[in-house]
Amino acid sequence: MKPLVVFGDAQAAAAGVLRTALAARPEAYADDATVGTRVPNSRAPETPHLPYVLVRKDSDSPHSSMANARCTLRVTVWHEDADQAHDLAMLCQGLLLVHSGPVIRGVRSGTGPLAAVDPDSGVDLATLTVLANVKPIPLTA
Repeated sequence: MKPLVVFGDAQAAAAGVLRTALAARPEAYADDATVGTRVPNSRAPETPHLPYVLVRKDSDSPHSSMANARCTLRVTVWHEDADQAHDLAMLCQGLLLVHSGPVIRGVRSGTGPLAAVDPDSGVDLATLTVLANVKPIPLTA
């Protein structure tokens, strides 16, 4: 009989990792960064919650065993200018690449960071993806 397993919420786990790690970073471009899993209602430069880091699960890859799941996580950073958006995105990528914890066992680079401009607000942003391996959580039958 195969064991009954589920996989943790990699999106919430990655957001938690970044929220905790960024709060402890000394870089000026990371000061007061807000991390969430929903696009903020207002992304205008004068909005006090910039910089904003969004973590979303883009996709799940089919897993052939119940020992591991893979998913793509997208990190999007809105900031006051393009350079700071890029720098904070690079820091987020690095923090995720070195992370191993109770939900996410390891992370590899995907794409980016790529520079862009938010079409609704004109705010500079940078986006990247990482590929996360997610640990199984055994359940009792």
